[in-house]
Amino acid sequence: MTDKPQQIQISSDPVKARFDKLKILQDMGRDPFEITTSDRDTNCLEIAEKFDELEGKTVIIAGRVMSKRGKGKVTFLDIHDLSGKVQVFAKRDDLGEDEYAILKRWDIGDIVEVKGFVFKTQMGEVSVHAEAVKLLSKSLQPLPEKYHGLTNTDMRYRQRYTDLIMNADVKDTFLKRSKIISTIRSFLDKENFIEVETPMLVSNAGGAAARPFFTHFNALDEDLKLRISLELYLKRLIVGGLERVYEIGRVFRNEGVDTRHNPEFTLMELYQAYTDYNGMMDLTERMYRHVAKEVTGSEQVVYGEHTIDFSKPFERITMVDAVKKYADVDWNEVEDVETARKIADKLNVEYEDRHKKGEILSLIFEEYVEEHLIQPTFVMDHPIEISPLTKKKPDNPDYVERFEMFINGWEMANAYSELNDPIDQRERFKAQEEALAQGDEEANTTDEDFLNALEIGMPPTGGIGYGIDRLAMIMTNSPAIRDVILFPTMKSLDK
Repeated sequence: MTDKPQQIQISSDPVKARFDKLKILQDMGRDPFEITTSDRDTNCLEIAEKFDELEGKTVIIAGRVMSKRGKGKVTFLDIHDLSGKVQVFAKRDDLGEDEYAILKRWDIGDIVEVKGFVFKTQMGEVSVHAEAVKLLSKSLQPLPEKYHGLTNTDMRYRQRYTDLIMNADVKDTFLKRSKIISTIRSFLDKENFIEVETPMLVSNAGGAAARPFFTHFNALDEDLKLRISLELYLKRLIVGGLERVYEIGRVFRNEGVDTRHNPEFTLMELYQAYTDYNGMMDLTERMYRHVAKEVTGSEQVVYGEHTIDFSKPFERITMVDAVKKYADVDWNEVEDVETARKIADKLNVEYEDRHKKGEILSLIFEEYVEEHLIQPTFVMDHPIEISPLTKKKPDNPDYVERFEMFINGWEMANAYSELNDPIDQRERFKAQEEALAQGDEEANTTDEDFLNALEIGMPPTGGIGYGIDRLAMIMTNSPAIRDVILFPTMKSLDK
């Protein structure tokens, strides 16, 4: 074993060269992969922010080498950690000939530790003057070229680890996503909500209009589904007296992939006893305004070509009034499904034979209205046919006390005055079963245990679901849902 650098030929191949350098270190008894920890006591941002306090003092930093320049007896390195970057100034006379020779063999991407004192160079750049250095982990694959970065979109999603290294804005996006979730939690904690966890593997996947994924549980020899919603278990907890509950968790829907859809995504659902969908609107306004301020520093958030203003009261409009406003159709004058079909034909809105009057209204809304709802808007009072878990409006039982919130033309939230009548709920489930038999693969099936819970008794309750991924898109000005999911679903490369 020796501490002197080995004089062997290093390959001209950039990948093999890194393995050659690793072999040299291992032959010297200095295998970086045997190091288990670091003595780091300062991050890069602290050195810049606290320069007056730290100037002349010894610090220990650790991070990834992202730039290396210089020649002869002096080398400059840029070291990056989660907080940012700092320049390292290394001299052969300070480190010694052998240590300096090892440092000269460091590659872009290597993870290192540097001990030294804080100072400013003649150019005025805050730096660390290296007194001791250590290679903590050898990078055996070259990173993308610095000035071009990692721009291939498909590769960025598949190799998120490289994307995070090369693109600072990507790292910022996911730090903001984390802040969004922690801000929601702190907001709801102050509103006296209890965070809970409910099953992901279920025998009956209900609570949303979506196709589930199927799996098999070997131990019980039973087919199960991955949940498509959090709703039915959270309502069971309202029955149990928890009164204010929420969950932030993954749900799974066997549907297509596009800029706003990923088959697994993060949903936040909450339920509050003794309120209704009006209470959910008030809560949503407060929460979105608070999240925008905490995450972006402003209640006005730029997304694409629009400035989304959360500071103003959100618009509230019924679905019927929205269709009248943007499609010039007065749905109050539509008496039956035949008339609804004629209107859809005139508007070139596609529908299926099984679709009822209220479902056709929803299809027209999707086609003619959604794109206009740029600023935060609550679209209220949906047709009963598309709302199997929602209370009817007492003055018009063809509609229910439900709203969806739209921003930038996207559905961002879905909320109800929750149906707590077990007799009515059973009839709604029966209608869903009939729709399923007619080919609607997204229809719910009857959940007997949930019905039993309702028969025990659920108080009047308001509930809402928020898509965390779309919220993150808005708050980070990201054009696609894959940009805010660390590891989005991708087709296997060997397919």
